[in-house]
Amino acid sequence: MQKIDAATLLKKYRDNECTDEEIALLESWYASEETLEPIELTLEELQQAKAATWQQLPVHDRKIIRLKWSYQKIAAIAAVFALLFFGTYLVLNSNHKPEETAVTKILPGSKKAILTLADGSSIVLNAAKQGKLVDQGSINIFKTNDDELVYNGQQNANANTNDINSLSIPSGGYYSLTLADGTKVWLNAESSLTYPTTFNGKERIVKLNGEGYFEVAHRNNQPFKVITNQQTVEVLGTHFNINAYENERSTVTTLLQGSVKVTTASGVSKMLAPKQETVVIKDNISIRPADDENAIAWIDNNFVFNNEELGSIMRKISRWYDVEIECPSSMAQLPFSGSISRSRNIKQALRIMELTKTVHFKFEERRIIVMP
Repeated sequence: MQKIDAATLLKKYRDNECTDEEIALLESWYASEETLEPIELTLEELQQAKAATWQQLPVHDRKIIRLKWSYQKIAAIAAVFALLFFGTYLVLNSNHKPEETAVTKILPGSKKAILTLADGSSIVLNAAKQGKLVDQGSINIFKTNDDELVYNGQQNANANTNDINSLSIPSGGYYSLTLADGTKVWLNAESSLTYPTTFNGKERIVKLNGEGYFEVAHRNNQPFKVITNQQTVEVLGTHFNINAYENERSTVTTLLQGSVKVTTASGVSKMLAPKQETVVIKDNISIRPADDENAIAWIDNNFVFNNEELGSIMRKISRWYDVEIECPSSMAQLPFSGSISRSRNIKQALRIMELTKTVHFKFEERRIIVMP
């Protein structure tokens, strides 16, 4: 970026004239604090911009300001101050190289999974080469060039339906697979799916622990069932997300396309229409409008929170970054709204939340303590 572009964007921000794209660009400058990328501004320009921006802030009115968290606005403010203050730091300390700390070693999740075959043997997929991994009867199992697992081959009515595989995702991981019937499944961190290598009989049955997004291949005479610890979801062909972590209070099924039937362990059933979701707590089941963006944001590698409780957010952070988080019960129900890319390192992600001034984080190796 040229220097004139940076100065122009700063002026437009001060005048409240930035577009969404320009705010996103300011946010990318904010991220440069972590990468130590050089900022193309002179020291004099940085000092002038800092002074001008400070004069635009409402702190001079000496009034109490109640902040309602808007992610774009907070990210933009953070971007400007990261640009101004850290840019000055870079100019004065151009030869400085930061030491690696325990926090910088906490990286976002990546594609990793363990495939367990019918004979009990296991394959660590992130360490396996691309191409055919193994044959199971008439089914070939491949790892694609996009690091996805694919079951491919002839569906044989006489095949051994007892050939059961499972795909397990550790903390800090995610993976996707295509089952033998063409159904695609995405699995989030700390999740697992158990399934047959081929689907025969009257039903297609899989078992899910954790969170999975399903695009089920349509078969009129062979319904697809997903069994979790609290419910069974039955479809013929549709797109839906299930969040069924054992450390969550409820199991949430969000329907994006088609129709599904959700049945609790006690036999109570509800039919879902698109843009609806069921919430199952023990044997109680309810239907509410679905927040599609929130439910499947993880597929697009984002966290999206809409008045979500801090305790729930911290559990997502813990699973994705593979860290231990201590969140006091007095803060667990605080609501937050916003959006954070899951590709950020953990320090960047949590700093955005700290900008609300309602929560702070203390790092102790791979343990994070939530504080007011």
